[in-house]
Amino acid sequence: MNMAMMRLRREDPRVVGSFRLHRRLGAGGMGVVYLGSDKKGQRVALKVIRPDLAEDQEFRSRFAREVSAARRIRGGCTARLVAADLDADRPWFATQYVPGPSLHDKVNDEGPLGAAELASIGAALSEGLVAVHEAGVVHRDLKPSNILLSPKGPRIIDFGIAWATGASTLTHVGTAVGSPGFLAPEQVRGAVVTPATDVFSLGATLAYASTSDSPFGHGSSEVMLYRVVHEEPHLHGVPDALAPLIRACLAKDPEERPSTLDLSLRLKEIAAREAQGVGDPRPPVPRAAEADRPTGRLAGPSYPERTLRQSGGPGMGTGTPPPRGGVPSSRGSAPSRGGAPSRGGGAPRGNGAPSPRSGSRPTPAGRGSRPGGSGSRPAPRSGAGRPGPRPTGTGRRPANPRLLRQRLFVFVVVTLLVALGIGIVQGCQGHARGLGGDPGVVRHQQLQQSQGRLPVGGA
Repeated sequence: MNMAMMRLRREDPRVVGSFRLHRRLGAGGMGVVYLGSDKKGQRVALKVIRPDLAEDQEFRSRFAREVSAARRIRGGCTARLVAADLDADRPWFATQYVPGPSLHDKVNDEGPLGAAELASIGAALSEGLVAVHEAGVVHRDLKPSNILLSPKGPRIIDFGIAWATGASTLTHVGTAVGSPGFLAPEQVRGAVVTPATDVFSLGATLAYASTSDSPFGHGSSEVMLYRVVHEEPHLHGVPDALAPLIRACLAKDPEERPSTLDLSLRLKEIAAREAQGVGDPRPPVPRAAEADRPTGRLAGPSYPERTLRQSGGPGMGTGTPPPRGGVPSSRGSAPSRGGAPSRGGGAPRGNGAPSPRSGSRPTPAGRGSRPGGSGSRPAPRSGAGRPGPRPTGTGRRPANPRLLRQRLFVFVVVTLLVALGIGIVQGCQGHARGLGGDPGVVRHQQLQQSQGRLPVGGA
């Protein structure tokens, strides 16, 4: 509302009654609305009817009905009446100023409202209409521009064409009654207006707030009025939680529309559910969390070898071995022909059904199990009768790094022990050869042979 303030024009009055005028708040078919204040500084919204309409007695009667309606309505749903003068040359009345934008301006500036906020505003407006109707008044022109969003809740304003319950006139001198696209079918036909008439207008208002568009589109007044009577509303874009209730409000037959009390209760329930985030039974799953769920989709580029296992898995018959050593391929993030299994080795990618190219459904690779079937690579054995360690996507090396380190340590220790034993044996043999080749022993043998004591070639 503050954004719509304009400077006073030369023809605008500066003082009306006991109020000083500061800005223009807007202008309508009946007159101009000003921002004013009294001697105590209380701000008011002061409406002064146009000079050309002030001379029309029927219009003065209509203006008097607006003031009477404002006086009769109790509750915080409307702006409280502060003062009025119906006998002045230009009749006027002042209501409490409501800070905040209109619903029309909010949607126009910020876009459609969410389901929770929309249901909360709708519940407050429905409750406000209960008080309006209990006063025997039908607003007859409920629309986004006649709803102000104050810090204390929405407020219904502009009862300029308000009519007592049961009235049936369609037009008045100098103005058109209601706004095309938000009028009820009975208003267009000139039938009797009832509280259900405001329910229809509220449904059209909520539809506009959730889509930034009228449920009956755009066009001339005649086209819009025809659509209201003969065509169904377009509710594409309205939240699913609110669409059935809004459609019920826009029923052509007033008897089929919900009451304002029932509407208020149902909208409060919807607002509470949406505020708690339980309005949608299947909320969307974030992409980051979706990769960790066993949904049969590719777990991610961090596990490219899992896509290779499927190509050599059960029933594939491709005969293509995985890369040596289990080194991930640079294309490991792409799904294999048979579909990439999930982190738990479950169903292939897609809707969980086996790929049409595979002969049978892949067997989940649980702990201690190994894939069976022809063409599969057997898991490593760690002993007779005991299953080997859980294989990785390649089926070659243990998936447990700790076990791999233990085996490497044992291998190194055994190798060192074997090398040490070989070294010891070779050292002993060399020492024996050294003893057999001693020069003193050789000379002693030669002396005995020369004396004939020792046979040649024998010891």
